Amino acid sequence: MTNEALTNAELDRLEELLESEAFRGEAMRLDEIQAMLCAVVSGPREVAPEIWLPEAFGPGRAPGPEAREAEALLRRLHDEIAQSLADKETVAPVLYPIDEDAAEYDYGTWADAYVFGCGLAGDWYEEAGNHADDLSELLEPMFLLNGMLREDVEASGERWFSPAEEARLVAEVQDGLPEIIQSLYDFWQSKKQTVTIRRSEPKAGRNDPCPCGSGKKFKQCCGRPDRLN
Repeated sequence: MTNEALTNAELDRLEELLESEAFRGEAMRLDEIQAMLCAVVSGPREVAPEIWLPEAFGPGRAPGPEAREAEALLRRLHDEIAQSLADKETVAPVLYPIDEDAAEYDYGTWADAYVFGCGLAGDWYEEAGNHADDLSELLEPMFLLNGMLREDVEASGERWFSPAEEARLVAEVQDGLPEIIQSLYDFWQSKKQTVTIRRSEPKAGRNDPCPCGSGKKFKQCCGRPDRLN
């Protein structure tokens, strides 16, 4: 593993290469690649470069010096992310504006790429075994950011949050994204080390009455996305 972090100039060069004719416009953006790699290095089993590199570069990759340079930089980025998470250093998400005139950043694309990266190491929920509910709670902020959580709630006929409440929840998750990334990494490290996750009281199911006594379902009360982390 290479521990040398990419400089700002090297990251700029990587962005330039990904947008070059070497990949015919089919490579992932740097934000998507970073998110995918955060999931890849966090998951239940090792994902070989032969799996994630083609996803990063897309089918348009043309052999040549630019492609080789980009691959070398991406391998270093992979190792840098893995080392940062192992050392419990926060990974600052690479984020692009939603459009050129907007001050809002595209967290949804980042979260979507993270969820995609989860699938490169098999079925995370199956691998989590008895701790699948814990994993679901840790991943829920990602599903909030990419819109999948709202789609699922509305498809089930349940009430979604008001616009103001949703905006508050999204802002909290955005601010806490580095910690969420670290928590997911730590979850799988605990699983790999066969550390038992202990609870002081029985785990409430997502559709069970909330143990706080509110009368609401757990997922609508203490299990809401803003209370997961």
